[in-house]
Amino acid sequence: MASATLHRTPPLPTRVQVGLVALLLVLAGAAWALTGERMSGMDAGPGTALGGLGWFTVVWVTMMAAMMLPSVTPMVVGHARFQAAGRDGGTAPASVSGAFVAGYLVSWTAAGLLGYALFEGVRSLDIGFLAWDDAGQYVAGGVILGAALYQLTAPKDACLRHCRSPAMLLERWRPGRAGALRMGVEHGVACVGCCWMLMAALFALGVMSIAWMAFVAALIAAERLLPWKRPAVRTVAVVLAVLGLAVAFAPESVPGLTIPGSPEEMPAMTMGAVR
Repeated sequence: MASATLHRTPPLPTRVQVGLVALLLVLAGAAWALTGERMSGMDAGPGTALGGLGWFTVVWVTMMAAMMLPSVTPMVVGHARFQAAGRDGGTAPASVSGAFVAGYLVSWTAAGLLGYALFEGVRSLDIGFLAWDDAGQYVAGGVILGAALYQLTAPKDACLRHCRSPAMLLERWRPGRAGALRMGVEHGVACVGCCWMLMAALFALGVMSIAWMAFVAALIAAERLLPWKRPAVRTVAVVLAVLGLAVAFAPESVPGLTIPGSPEEMPAMTMGAVR
């Protein structure tokens, strides 16, 4: 039903659609630049210290804008399309699309704060076997393998189906800026459900690494934007499985992986202490 309604909805004017897409990509680019500046030299590999809560929150929100805005663009355009078609009685102002994006980032902010609490909670326990020279590399590899397995589960499929189809917005349509904000939050929740294990894999690889951020963002974009959903999901699962095994059993062979205790980690440890 929602899909049929989508097909009957007239498209946005080309200039509006191009402008909206360009704005989202410019914001994503600015977020990448800012993230690169703030995180320069911070990558200490798996188990990288997250710094203070305030600093982490700002960096996390910027990271999510950088990583997720390109992939969420079809949903933002779809939302604006329904608005313009008269779902709220006329063309939506830019503030309504802004409210949708803000709500989306609110969900990811909440997910980041939960991840921060769990990560720092485990670190505070000072569990010896989590040290890299003990079982740390197997734990990191296991998290990445868990992300690979999650790719093949029913919850992943349901959440990804929501994230790939702008028509899903019609099922819970709410008018106005407040409605757009709430819809953005709800879509963000579905997105978190889709990607939380990919973000866990990012923590396992080094959450302060621009290279691994870009890698995970590319995986997310592939399964969101490519027309072949099932092959994309399975390919991502295979890539993660190979990477997880490599981190667990041959971490020195993984390009771009900062090994805890290596000379490459030292600058990040010093900067992390300052944060």
